[in-house]
Formats: sequence, structure tokens, C-alpha cells
Amino acid sequence: MFKYFGKRATSTAIVSWKWRNPISSIASTPLQRRNFCLGVLPDTLDRNSDAFVRNSENMEQLMSQLQSHIYKVLGGGGAEALRRNKTRNKLLPRERIDRVVDPGSSFLELSQLAGHELYEESLPSGGIITGIGPVHGRLCMFVANDPTVKGGTYYPITVKKHLRAQEIADQCNLPCIYLVDSGGANLPRQADVFPDRDNFGRIFYNQAQMSAKGIPQIALVMGSCTAGGAYIPAMADESVIVKGNGTIFLAGPPLVKAATGEEVTAEDLGGASMHCKISGVSDHFAEDELHGLAIGRNIVRNLYMAGNQGILRESPNALPDYMDPLYDMNELRSIAPTDQKQPVDIRAVIARIVDGSEFDEFKKLYGTTLVTGFARIFGRPVGIVGNNGILFTESALKGAHFIQLCAQRNIPLIFLQNITGFMVGSRSEASGIAKAGAKMVMAVSCAKVPKVTVIVGGSFGAGNYGMCGRAYSPNFLFIWPNSRISVMGGAQAAGVLAQIERSNKKKLGVEWNKEDEETFKSKVVEAYEREASSYYSTARLWDDGIIDPADTRKVLGLSLSASMKPVAEETKFGVNEMQELKSMLAPKRLCDGRDTWEWKWGKSKVFSVKSMYIVLMGGQGGHHPHLHPFPYKVVWKANVPLNVRFKLFKRGIIDNPTCVLCNATAENCLSSLCLLP
Repeated sequence: MFKYFGKRATSTAIVSWKWRNPISSIASTPLQRRNFCLGVLPDTLDRNSDAFVRNSENMEQLMSQLQSHIYKVLGGGGAEALRRNKTRNKLLPRERIDRVVDPGSSFLELSQLAGHELYEESLPSGGIITGIGPVHGRLCMFVANDPTVKGGTYYPITVKKHLRAQEIADQCNLPCIYLVDSGGANLPRQADVFPDRDNFGRIFYNQAQMSAKGIPQIALVMGSCTAGGAYIPAMADESVIVKGNGTIFLAGPPLVKAATGEEVTAEDLGGASMHCKISGVSDHFAEDELHGLAIGRNIVRNLYMAGNQGILRESPNALPDYMDPLYDMNELRSIAPTDQKQPVDIRAVIARIVDGSEFDEFKKLYGTTLVTGFARIFGRPVGIVGNNGILFTESALKGAHFIQLCAQRNIPLIFLQNITGFMVGSRSEASGIAKAGAKMVMAVSCAKVPKVTVIVGGSFGAGNYGMCGRAYSPNFLFIWPNSRISVMGGAQAAGVLAQIERSNKKKLGVEWNKEDEETFKSKVVEAYEREASSYYSTARLWDDGIIDPADTRKVLGLSLSASMKPVAEETKFGVNEMQELKSMLAPKRLCDGRDTWEWKWGKSKVFSVKSMYIVLMGGQGGHHPHLHPFPYKVVWKANVPLNVRFKLFKRGIIDNPTCVLCNATAENCLSSLCLLP
């Protein structure tokens, strides 16, 4: 399904050096030593364990179920609807897309199961196909109405899916190609489709905004384009209309006759000839669909976007060399946990999605329930944040620190979610878990780098927030079939609600017997189990699609290609105890005071520091005689307790610059004051 243009390296091309010792080469060292040098993750998977076998069997059932659902939605509106579509010499929406994207290239379809069991009537794929694929090497966002599903009319979920596609296009600067064949809003559901801010009208607002930003809007009218839907081609930068089938009008012939008494055919009212020769609404006249789709490809070929943004392949060597993972990606199906209580080493997942299974871990020995580090996916550098258990205070601080580093260096972030939440209890609250969690949430919210989230297991409570859930606008969010998404587990929710119900009944003097309580709990658990399923999530567009775990690396590769922008955005953090993070991002001049010197604080305290960094900046204070005569603030020693450092920082007595020698990564560096324990 996927194809990538990077040049795959051979097993011997592990690393390339400008200078190499002919006696002691990295490539000639034993594998165990190479693993240590290059950060290659070891293969720790026990293929004979009960958990491995159990996970494999469970995932086999889940994948069979997923393929069955996908097969159904590929059938569109059913055999009769497909037959009618064919008699009109019209292609199906996925066939249209296939003829526009580059031959043999990949197409990433989004939210394939949108609308699944959402309405009483079937609505395959939400009545609209969206996805990303290359046209003349440039990645584009496709939005294609499916006329075989309710005449291509817009249900609430159809609108939501259309808007999500536009959101991704806006976020990633992707040209939009609209394959229009729709009857407009679904009239029986007009109250949920028409009036609100994020309803049908938002589609045209987004078109105008993206066009103003220089993101091309291209419309290919393959069929009906009625009422408000007529604005899609009318507001496009360029539009194509197909002779015979394509029509554009605000009101169709029946409504025109009812309103004015005029009798007119659809072709005369809004056909291709009229709009290309008289009204000028459409720019290109197509003899048939294949001709129209070919014109669409030519329009994309003639686009010019600053910095060649969105180009997937400019030459055979556009992407750097890369290696496939050392371990079988199909084993991800056996790693996916069947039980949310089952611990999973997230490094086993990372080892099967990154180039060469190489992972340079960051703060490996600190906050061990969160795994952070640097890797490459199809040659692109990425920062990875993965759960290895409950988030503690140390884990959250570590996550905030790492996210901040990636934002500073403009490195895309990959979040691998398998999280039950943050640690609770009196000890956790005393350790500042709320503040630490807030730091991580703020770092996730403010980091202006591409972010892609994959839920590989559970996604519960505030852990969903700290790990870049849907509310934090990741560029893409995908889930595995075994995923569970909920504010908490069903059993926990049942226990909490039962306590509240028991308390309320006690106040009313009503006795609640054990049998009634168990019935109450079972209903809560049943509801939570149903609403936490991956299908419940994807039907409502809480994600961008359920994916086969074995395809995770491929999906991430295309998502990263779509997300990369030519110009990096500056990251700025908010106030909420984040100033200590913010100051580490701001570059400052540093000097090295090589003499032992003294600095008085108040009247009695005197501190002596040797070879300390001094930040030259405005403010009150003295100056060192052997340095520049500027006022300065002192950078305190790294062994000062954390709470003291925070207080001194807030009072303006100390500051936290980025170290020019170690780039603020050394744990004993004077510049690494705020995040280290």
C-alpha cells in the first residue's frame, strides 16, 4: 500500500564518517559493541511467552474484524448504487483518486471507518473519502464525495470529516483537491449540519483562509454541486467541470420552477458549457472524467509554492539513506497488549519502527516510566516519547524537558501512547505531580513542531493530555485495533459512581442492597467498555484512523513527509511555572570568570565560586572587575535543592541560560538548573 522514495542503505552502511581509523572501524566491531556504540535497541521479545502467544491470537481476531469492516465500506452505498453510478459513466471516488495520484505511489486514506454504526442507516466512510497522496511529487489532500452513499449529501459526521481534512491541509500546507459530487446538506439533519460554527459553512471559510495563505484550492466537479456546495468550485483557485455529469447551481431545476415558474434543464442551468463559456464560474472544460482528472494533475504540476513545500521527491536522492528496522515489524501485532494491565516495554515497539532499530535514549535512568530519545524514520530525525507505565512527577518533568529540546531544535515528535494516567495519592500530590503534569501539558501544547500520535494500548485520563491526545492538535493521530480511550477504566468508574449513588440514597434514607449495586456497576462497566473501543473512537473522528500495527512505520513515514514545513515556527511557552523552561530557550551571552570571586547577598551571606558562567544582562547588581563592566545575574550551582532554585529564579536572583558547551544536556552543567533533580 505504501511506497517511499528514500534510498535504502545496505547493512554495512551503518554510519558514514569523513575520517575513519583503518584499524578500528565502527563497521568492523562486533555486533554487541556496535549496539552499545550506536544505541541499537536489543531484541528482548520473548516469543515463547504466554503473553506473546495470547497477544498474537487476540490481534489476529482484531485484524480479521478490521478487514471485514473495511471491506464493507469499500462497497460504498451498495450494489444497486454502484450500478447506477456506472450507467452514468462515472468512476467511484477511490477510482478517481487513484487516477490523480502518481502511479505506483502511496495514498494514506484517513478515517476510513468514520460514521461506523453512528446512525440507524449505514453511512460507509461517512459518505466522503479523504486522504493524502502525491501528485507530480507534491503531497496533496484529497476530499472526494461518494455519490453512492446518500447521494453524496452531508451528514454531521461528513462535515466533521471534511473539516478535519481541511485542518490537516492547513496545518501541513497541503494543496487541497476537491472531487465534488454531492447533493449538499442532508435536509432531514439540517439542524445538525447547517447553522453552527463548525458546520457546513465552515468548509467555505476554510477554503478562503487557506487560499489567502497561498495553499492551493482545486475543485474537480464530477457530478452534482448543489446549493451551498456550489461555493466549493466557485471559491477554488482553479476548477474543472465535466461535460454531461458536472453541474453547479445554488438551486436545482425543481426549486427554480417552484420559485420562479421557469422550466430549465440541469445542463442549461449549471452545466459545463454554460459555466465555462458564459458565467466563468469554472476555468476548465472536460469532455469526460478521465479528461477532467488529467487536467487536475496538470494544475498541480504548474503550482508554485514557496520553498517547494510539500514536495515528496525532487530527485532520487531527496531523502537521506536509511535502514529498515532490524526486527520484524509484523511482531508489533504480538506486542500489542490484550489486557490494559499487562506491562509492555515500549522500546520493543520503537525497535520495530525506527531506522536500523537505533535509538539514542535521553535521561534513560531518570523518570523511567517515560521513554524519550532520538531516532530516524525513513531518514528523518524524530524525537520519540513513549509510555512505559504510569506517569510520575519525574517522568512528567523529563517529558517536558525532552519536548522542549525537540521544539528548540525543530525536531518532529512521535508520541506512543499506552498510558493509564498520572500517579495519584498523597505522596504524589506532595511531590508536585499536578505542577509537573502541567509542565508537560504546556510543553505539548506550545511546541511548534510536527507531532504525530499513535495509541498502541490504553489512553486514559490526563495521560491522554500529557501524551498529545486529540485536544492538543497533533498533525495526525492513529490508533491500533486493541486501543482503549476513556477518562478512566470501567471498573474504576463503576466504583466511583456507585459510591456517589450509595451516598445519595443514604441521605434519602433508602437502602441499597448488594444485588442492585452490582447491577448498577455492571451497566456502567458495559457502557465504558463500549465507548472506550477503537471503533467507537474512529466512528466519531477522535482519531485519523485505525491502522494495522505492522503498518505503523509506513504510516509515520508518510505523516512526517506531509507535516514538514520549509520554515520552522518559533516556540513560545506560557507563564504557568514555565518561565524556567522558557529561559533555557532564549540565547544569552556567556562569559567564563576564571578567577575565584565573591558575591554578597544582603549583608551577611557571601558566596565564593570559581570558574562560573556569568550572564551579561540588564538589571541591578555589581560587576566583576576582570570581565565586561555590565550588570549580571549569577547562575547558581547545580547542587542547590530544586525548591530553592525555583524560589531564587522567581526572585530574579538566578537565571538558566543554555550552555554553549554541552547544549544544556549534561546533568552537572551549571546551565541545567531547573529540570534536573
